[in-house]
Amino acid sequence: MRIGVPRETRAGERLVAASPASVEKLIKLGYEVAVEAGAGTQASFLDEQYQAAGATLVDAADAWGADIVTCVNAPKPAQIKLLREGATLVATMAPQSNEKLVGTLAKKGVTALALDAVPRISRAQSIDVLSTMSNVAGYRAVIEAAEVYGGMFTGQVTAAGKTAPAKVFVIGAGVAGLAAIGAAASLGAQVRAFDVRPEVAEQIGSMGGEFVVAPEAQQEISADGYAKPLTAEQQAAAMDVYAKEAANADVVITTALVRGSAPTTITAAMVASMRPGSVVVDLAASGGGNCELTVPGKTVTSDNEVTIVGYTDLTSRMPRHTSTLLGTNIVHLMELLTPGKDGELTLDLEDVVQRGMTVAHAGEILWPPPPVSVSAAPPAPAGPSDEELAAKAAAAAEEADRKSKRRNILYGLGAVASLLLLSFADSATVQHLTVFALAVIVGFYVISNVKHSLHTPLMSQTNAISGIILVGALLQIGSSDALVSTLAFVAAAVASINIFGGFLVTYRMLGMFRKDA
Repeated sequence: MRIGVPRETRAGERLVAASPASVEKLIKLGYEVAVEAGAGTQASFLDEQYQAAGATLVDAADAWGADIVTCVNAPKPAQIKLLREGATLVATMAPQSNEKLVGTLAKKGVTALALDAVPRISRAQSIDVLSTMSNVAGYRAVIEAAEVYGGMFTGQVTAAGKTAPAKVFVIGAGVAGLAAIGAAASLGAQVRAFDVRPEVAEQIGSMGGEFVVAPEAQQEISADGYAKPLTAEQQAAAMDVYAKEAANADVVITTALVRGSAPTTITAAMVASMRPGSVVVDLAASGGGNCELTVPGKTVTSDNEVTIVGYTDLTSRMPRHTSTLLGTNIVHLMELLTPGKDGELTLDLEDVVQRGMTVAHAGEILWPPPPVSVSAAPPAPAGPSDEELAAKAAAAAEEADRKSKRRNILYGLGAVASLLLLSFADSATVQHLTVFALAVIVGFYVISNVKHSLHTPLMSQTNAISGIILVGALLQIGSSDALVSTLAFVAAAVASINIFGGFLVTYRMLGMFRKDA
């Protein structure tokens, strides 16, 4: 079967549905690939690169007339006419709001697979185009903000003085929000983020952001694991959070888009409270915008000199990268549809992933798909009875009491032994033992309070101390006193183990950062 890759004709579109690298992979699946001449030029993919990958260059009619046609955007009526009856179309279609297109494709006898209708389940992540686009859009939003913002994102300390880092506030911690948080943090900005889902706090932290804690503004999780809608009180609390954070931010990035609709998160009053020169990047501009002042597709400036960026083509502003990822998504889809790797597409409507994407097939409209059934968690095993719990608690308490008594006895014996030793020791020995005891106490409290992130430099410091111990021990090994010589030998052995073990651990840790590791 032949896969056609036509050139995108939507105004301003720079993406293409296949890169030379993805063409090679499609050919390995047994398909022939026909690319319309010039289809990848805007994404910096030359026709010669496609030919080198094994594709055939064709005109628009041949590309749209292939057995399988894959493109970025939904086809126009003139392009639908070029589709063969029984052909398969793979594209983004927004079937929930484009019933006329779905009906036309069904009437044409086309099997239509909507890339933007991939079920949100783990098995389908590799073909989730929406996540791919959101990831790129989140990253690009920071680039657009950095271009408009009149300062550097990272703080600077120079001979001429110092500058504070930019303060970035991100609303929403989905794929786009997390990408924006990571990009802004990597540029050195101070990033704060809020999401009505409290469980994303750890994800925000892992990307370098600080989660804004506001329990009164966050969703509750119901028994089936799904978030409940916000109440009026929760919505009001969330708007208060947005107002407070926006007033303190240099850059605000909004990402709230629910089934193509954008709720208002930044009001005109919030924009009026922001500092002159601040920036709002509205990633939900395609759905009307999260900011009341957003104009989809344009950049506007408020009366107080706040810039609101409402671009709807952020992914097309990074065409090479986006096209590469999009092409990879399509390759993964074709791998699913080609189980025999023989160049023959096999559609299995019993598969929830394929069924969820199929909006038209064999002259029938199959949208909307049936809901994806989620496997219920196995019931928890029955717990112990109250009597058993009470018996276990009593036994645990008795064991803890015995351990406490043994520990107290050992402490008492140790104290008596120490007193006897100090009573018969000379003054020099008493001084040494006093210093040793103080060193043990200070070392215990210092090391036990060190954060995990500082364990590596602490290990380097202990290696240096062990080196001093080793030198001292080597000087005492030749002592005429057998006890001193024995203790020196033990100290030298232990210090050597610590030093070489520390170097080995450090070497292995550094190896994790090598590209050839």
